[in-house]
Amino acid sequence: MMNSVGNPVLWGSFAVVVVIMLAVDMLLQGRKGAQSMTMKSAALWSLLWVGLSLLFNFGFWWYLNGEFGREVADKQALAFLTGYLIEKALAVDNVFVWLMLFSYFSVPASLQRRVLVYGVLGAIVLRTGMIFAGSWLVAEFSWILYLFGAFLLFTGIKMAIAKEDDGAIGDKPLVRWLRGHLRMTDELSGEKFFIRRNGLLYATPLVLVLIMVELSDVIFAVDSIPAIFAVTTDPFIVLTSNLFAILGLRAMYFLLANVAERFSMLKYGLAVILIFIGAKMLLLDVIHIPVGISLGVVASILALTLIINAWVNARKDKA
Repeated sequence: MMNSVGNPVLWGSFAVVVVIMLAVDMLLQGRKGAQSMTMKSAALWSLLWVGLSLLFNFGFWWYLNGEFGREVADKQALAFLTGYLIEKALAVDNVFVWLMLFSYFSVPASLQRRVLVYGVLGAIVLRTGMIFAGSWLVAEFSWILYLFGAFLLFTGIKMAIAKEDDGAIGDKPLVRWLRGHLRMTDELSGEKFFIRRNGLLYATPLVLVLIMVELSDVIFAVDSIPAIFAVTTDPFIVLTSNLFAILGLRAMYFLLANVAERFSMLKYGLAVILIFIGAKMLLLDVIHIPVGISLGVVASILALTLIINAWVNARKDKA
């Protein structure tokens, strides 16, 4: 049985907030047509999503404080904040993969908006299902947390030593299979995923990009969702912190699109975070690390990574 602070009031409030945020993100920005965000606009939208997420967390704390008291409210709100920070940090690596995909398939910035809209919507659906499935597994088989920990430890080490090669995207088995089984055009046709030629329906390369974007999110969700289970097993907090983090992914993408090469050290910081979380899960019966300390460690790793990154960039600029 899954234990959760979530009740109809909290779930209903969360659903309303998500629907409003999606309406704002998809409808208002959609009026601009097939255009990419400017960096200034992306920065403002990113700040807006972060602010709304923190505002939701405050409302969550306020409600719990009135219903269950200060101790419960502080603990659960801190768990939300820690999960949100972890997911937001790991989402940056997802953004870099999107950049590689758009670069490999030569998708111009003006056509990336629609793929990202559907990509975020697909991520919401997929992650919701994965989180409820994960929560059920943890509730039924508590030992699965050790498997999550071992997987995160392995993933962190792999991330630290692996080299990205965007040229290898075309050699992926799925890409080769899709190209071999779909009636596909060689060129893009605006924002269209499908077009008709001589009465036949053809997929454009944009369909292939969308499939790869969705697949990349599933792969990253396999990392990020277990990471939040290291903080809390409450499905309400896991889901809300996760979805609030990815709702602003499109704005984050356009914010980082032109400066991705300036964050060359970030993957090492993310790798250390995964290793820390994995070790914490493996040692949960030996060492109990409070959520507040976990938040401090994750924030410190990110801060140190950004400082080292700035130093590396300064040296490159001088050279």
